[in-house]
Parts: sequence; structure tokens; C-alpha cells
Amino acid sequence: MKERTAVHKTVILILLLSLPLAAESITGTVTIHRKLTPSRVTAAVPLYQRGTTVQLGGDAETDPLAIERSRVVVYIEGPGPAGEPVVEKMDQQNRRFMQETVVIPVGSKVSFPNLDPIFHNVFSLSKPKSFDLGNYPKGDTRTVTFTQPGVVYVNCHLHPNMTGTIVVTPNRWETKADRDGHFHIDDLPPGKYTVVAWHKSAGFFREQVEAGGTVEFVIPLAADGTPLVRGTR
Repeated sequence: MKERTAVHKTVILILLLSLPLAAESITGTVTIHRKLTPSRVTAAVPLYQRGTTVQLGGDAETDPLAIERSRVVVYIEGPGPAGEPVVEKMDQQNRRFMQETVVIPVGSKVSFPNLDPIFHNVFSLSKPKSFDLGNYPKGDTRTVTFTQPGVVYVNCHLHPNMTGTIVVTPNRWETKADRDGHFHIDDLPPGKYTVVAWHKSAGFFREQVEAGGTVEFVIPLAADGTPLVRGTR
């Protein structure tokens, strides 16, 4: 009887050890106390554009701090599962890139549809991915695949005010903060991770946290307006 009980316990232990470890989440908040992004300076339309007039679009969100918080990209640093590549869109509409900040895991694509009745151009000189898609009219779209992690700054040769950013992360553990500054990253194995927060005007911030924990990023600028960047890229 004792032998049967011992065998039974051994079988249960083996079954428990063979089960996959439960996935964890990291949740957090981004705190920003003041506007970080410089105001757009755009030449009047007649100075550089002929033909159809397209007015410069504005932000749908009216709270400037909510706009800043929603510009923050958060991801896990270092190697990890790539997951399935995704396809994101960065529309060219009302002489702006919409959405202006995109985050994708490495190996994914971004398409650039032109929704304006004028020609647009999309190019980047960034080290992780440089390209020039040329000038193309309304209704056309072109797509770029991003095979290296890093920050890719996107512009338009025809409209100097048009700027966008694509953050290519080294794994699938990525997200953006919402308008209230909240974020969460799911499906993490147990362990300790370096969580990175990035804002175009403020730079990189890093914090270490155990899976299942919480983290807060306070993103400031120095008194003279220069970024306060913790850690290195």
C-alpha cells in the first residue's frame, strides 16, 4: 500500500513539473507633468504647394498631456519570442502621418497609404532602416518591411512638417501607453525583465521588474528643455 502511494505521488509530481509555467503580465503607468513635444511649425500652403489645397490636420485628442502619454512606447529589452509579424498602417492624411507613432516587433511591415488629393513622399535616413518610396498620388500605398530593431524616423520630402516614428522592438512584448498613461505587457514567463519606455522628445527610460509586477515611469525634461535619459540605447 505504501509503495502504491509513493508511486502515485511520484506520478503527480512528474505531471506538475511537466506543466508549462503560468504566463505573467507586467503593468505600469507613465507620468508626464508637462508638454514635451515642440509645436509644429509649418509654412503656409501657397509657399510650397500648387494645385489642390489640403489643410493641416489637428489632433483629435484635446488634452496635451494625454497626447504626450499616448506617444510613449513600452517594450521588453533583449531577446524574446518574435511571434507572428504584423502589418501596421501609417496613413498620410491632412498633410500628417496618422498614426504618428507606430510600434511593431522585428520582421513586421508598415504600409503608407496616401489619402490626400496631393502627392506625398515617404523616406527615412535612420540606421535601422533607410528607404525612399518616391512621390505617389492619392489611392496609392507602399509598404516597408523592418528587419532590424531600433527607432526609424519617417519624413516627407514634399511636406517638411510631416514627421512620424516607427519603433521596431526586438521581440513581441511591446505596447503603447494609453491616454491615461496605463500599459500592460502580457504572456511573460516568470523572471526579471528590463522594461523600456521611449518618448520621441524625452528619450529612453529603463526599469527592472519581476514578471507579475508593476512599474512607473516618470518622464521629465531638464530645466533647459534637454532630455533626461536614464540608461543607454
